[in-house]
Amino acid sequence: MDKYRVRFAPSPTGELHVGNARTALFNWMFARHHGGTFVLRIEDTDESRSALSYQVNLLNDLSWLGLDWDEGPEIDSSYSQLNSTGYRGGEEEATQSYDTIRRGADDAANKDSRMKATGYYGPYKQSERLNIYNEHLQKLVAANLVYPCYCTEAELDEERQALILSKRMPRYMGKCRNFTEAQRKGKEAAGLKPSFRFKVPDETIEFTDLIRGAMRFEGAAIGDFIIVRSNGMPAYNFAVVIDDHLMGITHVIRGEDHLSNTALQIMLYKAFGFAPPTFAHHSLILGKDRAKLSKRHGSVSVGEFRKQGILPEALLNYLGLLGSSFTDGREVLTREEMITGFALERASKSGAIFDEEKLHWLNAIYIRNRPTEDLVKQLNPFLEQAGYKIGEIDYAWFNQVIDLVKNDLTTLAEIGSHIDIFFDGRYAITVGAKQILEKESAVQVVKVFAEYLKTAAGNPQEIYLAAIKYIKEKTGAKGKDLFMPIRAALTGCVHGPELDKVFAILGKDAALKRVKSFTG
Repeated sequence: MDKYRVRFAPSPTGELHVGNARTALFNWMFARHHGGTFVLRIEDTDESRSALSYQVNLLNDLSWLGLDWDEGPEIDSSYSQLNSTGYRGGEEEATQSYDTIRRGADDAANKDSRMKATGYYGPYKQSERLNIYNEHLQKLVAANLVYPCYCTEAELDEERQALILSKRMPRYMGKCRNFTEAQRKGKEAAGLKPSFRFKVPDETIEFTDLIRGAMRFEGAAIGDFIIVRSNGMPAYNFAVVIDDHLMGITHVIRGEDHLSNTALQIMLYKAFGFAPPTFAHHSLILGKDRAKLSKRHGSVSVGEFRKQGILPEALLNYLGLLGSSFTDGREVLTREEMITGFALERASKSGAIFDEEKLHWLNAIYIRNRPTEDLVKQLNPFLEQAGYKIGEIDYAWFNQVIDLVKNDLTTLAEIGSHIDIFFDGRYAITVGAKQILEKESAVQVVKVFAEYLKTAAGNPQEIYLAAIKYIKEKTGAKGKDLFMPIRAALTGCVHGPELDKVFAILGKDAALKRVKSFTG
């Protein structure tokens, strides 16, 4: 077994939340820092909420972030390329990809017995481990540590409300715990299918959390909890203990919202005679109102940020900064630097505020530093979304355009509004530019500019510099009075890239065509 084994175990019941992505990142950095193993396990026993499309998107988002797992659902090359640009297909496409994964997992499960020696601990989907959970349930039944519960949801809700009204902690009060065999048979004869509850011992549960220190829970305050539902599916706390033990997980790193679950899980570890792993509960991601980050705060899923044009490196970097710190205090870090500098001991106990502006700031840095040729490839889906036909654009010329505008981008999705000025079919006069060009002094500057361009010769840079000198001499204009009319006429905007570079990309003929329309 590896010295350290950690896992990320999401449920495919929705899109990958940035909070869960940060948990995956913390586990991944911990494994890579210590030379351990990062396991991906899919907890899909909630049949009513789990969906194949969510699982495909989940695995796709993790791959996009670069959080590669050492053990878990197998992904072939066709899957890893599925909409890798950041856009996803529909349910049918997702299901086809999932079928490929499922076949790989089934094949792997058949090899289970002979691969154990090489570190294989699958299957890695809970829905494929039901026989394992049933075997462990029977062990607890035989040890008289569990009992069948026939309470309906209505009965449980009535009990819960009564406890709240009497100002007591809501918990199961053990109604079915001491049923006789005759009472149980009577319930089953009435058609009731039991769930199974664990008999919580009246004892103190203590453990040391790597982030939060000494923790203590009283068993007397915890009601007997369900470990297997009436439909035969394992409850979270039951399945996770069995899976973590059988998969050799040494450290469980997760959000602080799981702290109360830890007490229940330690009781189950003890009941089975398993040694519990080391626990570490990091802080949650909060909105600016300090409430748990949710959709009311805006974008919250990895998929949403992908669609906005956030680069994976930027999102990974930002999530790494939330609730953790690195020794030298830097904020822009490579994956390798994050791995080297990561330490659970420096993780914050207080909630981390998600600041989308800071994420955009980081993203702009990564865009600016990305080689232009690589950036163009990542821009393709956003260009197509903006209505551009990439195959019809001269590649070398377009690289010049992107090289010029990339310093102004904060997300890839903004690209259309930044490059429209270079395409005659997209060129349009904004309200601000129109107001400038309505001034007589501005019209005069543009007229003289057009006058010079008609007979100008040389390369674009020489022509532009000579034209500016000529306009100054003929009109006396300088500063904003000189450059704003030229910008407004050339680009239709009042802000944008350096004018000399815009002119160089447009060329003399295209520039002359535009400014002539304002010369009367």
